[in-house]
Amino acid sequence: MRATFSTAVVLSLAVTDVAAHYIFNQFATSSSTFKVYEHIRQNSNYNSPVTSLTSNDLRCNAGGETGSNTTTVDIKAGDAFTFSLDQAVYHQGPVSLFMSKAPGKAVDYDGSGNWFKVHDWLPSFGSGSVTWPMYKQYTYNIPKCLQSGEYLLRIQSLGIHNPGGTPQFYISCAQINLSGGGSTLPSTGGKIPGLFKATDPGYTVNIYQPDFKSYTAPGGDAFSC
Repeated sequence: MRATFSTAVVLSLAVTDVAAHYIFNQFATSSSTFKVYEHIRQNSNYNSPVTSLTSNDLRCNAGGETGSNTTTVDIKAGDAFTFSLDQAVYHQGPVSLFMSKAPGKAVDYDGSGNWFKVHDWLPSFGSGSVTWPMYKQYTYNIPKCLQSGEYLLRIQSLGIHNPGGTPQFYISCAQINLSGGGSTLPSTGGKIPGLFKATDPGYTVNIYQPDFKSYTAPGGDAFSC
């Protein structure tokens, strides 16, 4: 979405938060598109965001602490995958991917281990305007060097559209069984909650200020092979 700063403010105030909520509810691999919530842990808060930085809901959303009702999808290292939403991302902010390796089966994993970032979709800056990555689908590839095994694959949209309010995390987790991987398991990142801090510049920034000309997403640097 591309807009001048003044236009962006008007747009963000013209629509209620409820009308602008959304959820990542569908997963696809390079060969298959699955049903809504197939291989994605179903949340219990409809399409509402998580706002507490100290809640375990930051891992896989409210109701996503267990995968007992979720199947795990097979995917090969290097393969593409896609998260789709019920409607396009509406709130300005970064979209980020994280992964956490399960100690056993993903279905039994509560996400309490280490999370590392895989990718950020970030804004681009023009002359007096900012273009945010506000799409209905997000596609990326599993890093080829990652260890094989079962993981939680987490996507989040961080809404920083309201400088006077609390930033909003829109989160979903897919359960994947990764094969054909390498030997790397990143030690970067950290635990969730804890990885995102109220003092992070990417969390506190006012995106409507005239001097907003660069941006770093919270959660550390993205891992690459």
